[in-house]
This record gives sequence, structure tokens and C-alpha cells, in this order.
Amino acid sequence: MQSATSLADPRPTVADFHRVNRGGGLFSESISQWLGAVFALVAQRLGLRPTALTITNLVLGLATSVTVVALAGPVAAGDVPAWVVGLLALVGWQVAYSLDCADGQLARVTGQGNAAGARVDVLCDVAAQIALVAALAATAVAQERSTPTWLVATFAGTWMVNLVTSVMQAGPNAASMVTSTSLPVRLVKLVRDYGAVVFVAALVLAVAPALVLWVIVAFTIVNGGFLLASIAFSARASVR
Repeated sequence: MQSATSLADPRPTVADFHRVNRGGGLFSESISQWLGAVFALVAQRLGLRPTALTITNLVLGLATSVTVVALAGPVAAGDVPAWVVGLLALVGWQVAYSLDCADGQLARVTGQGNAAGARVDVLCDVAAQIALVAALAATAVAQERSTPTWLVATFAGTWMVNLVTSVMQAGPNAASMVTSTSLPVRLVKLVRDYGAVVFVAALVLAVAPALVLWVIVAFTIVNGGFLLASIAFSARASVR
């Protein structure tokens, strides 16, 4: 935790907040974490606690996903323009994720972090991502009624791999399968960058909602493959 900034300077800058971000990938660090730093700065000026940002992230994320679910049928029927729903999803999910970035920055800079707040953050992340998965699944089924139930279930299950591994990375036994920070590697890792993922998902919702089914297939393969690779990597390390 880098709370020394707040103790030395009662009015930290956006750069101070961004400096303590926990990464997330090339897209997240370039866009979401900077927007989060702006939100953290505003929250600090208003005297808000990190949990206020966490709950706002949850409410906004849920509201956006519920709206996408509710409009999945009308979009498929041509009654609602796809670009309207896609734009709503793009703004709603990105701002919600930036608030998720902001709560940690605010906690670290102002020294307000605690175990209870960290638990609330993780639980809200789980709830928001369940809603996101439901939104994508509802769109896929509305667009293609023959979408296999097993595919939707597998997509939902493997989607949580990123969240679980991210939580595990915060512990004392954290390890990375690929430690390189080169640009090509970081570009490949965009498939696991939450900011990039929700951007692509919203973009597909806006311009080609019929392709959401293939987005589900792609991420099921990626996340399932990463899970198997992580098991193999950890098993190998455990017997050394």
C-alpha cells in the first residue's frame, strides 16, 4: 500500500492515484485506470470512502447488464436499434469498471484500505460479472434460439477463471506463467484484459449482435484453455 502520498500531500493529483494502480492489462492501464484515477480524485475531494465507489460500480454494472438483458429480445426483433444498446453497454460497463479501478486507488493513496473493503470489492466484482455474463448469454440466445444450453453454462463457468486467478495473484504464493512485459506479449494478453473484453463485447452488441454467440464461443475457448494451462503450470510447480 502506498499511502505515504496522502500523508505528505493532502491534495494528491490524478497522477498520484494512477501511480498506485494494480494494472489489469494494456487497455486497462492506458484507459480504465486513468479514468479511475480521475474518479478517485473526485471522490477524495468529496470525502467519499472507497466502498462508495465499489457500490456505485456494482449498481451501474448491474443496471447496464439488466438493461441489455431486457432489450435483447427487442433488438433481435428489430424493434430497438442495436447501436443504442451497444453504446449504453460501452459507456455503462466501462465507467463501472473504471470505478472498480478507482476504489483501490483511493484506498491506497488515502490509507483507507482494509480487509472488509477488499472483500466487498471482490464480492461486487463477482456480482457485476455474473450480470455481464447473463447479458451476453441473453443476447446470444435471443439472436440464435438454438444456442446450446451446455455452451452457455460452460461460458458462464469459465468466465470466472480470470477473476479467480486475479484474486490468487494477490496472495503470497502468486506466480505468473508468462512474466514477459514486451509489447507483443501484452497484446496477446488483451484477451484477458477486462477493460478490453467489455469494450469488444459492447462493440459487437452495437454493430453485429448476431456475432455475440461467437464471442461466447471464443471466450469459452480462451478462458477454458487458460484454466487448463494454469492447472498444468501449478501442478508442475508443486512437484518440483
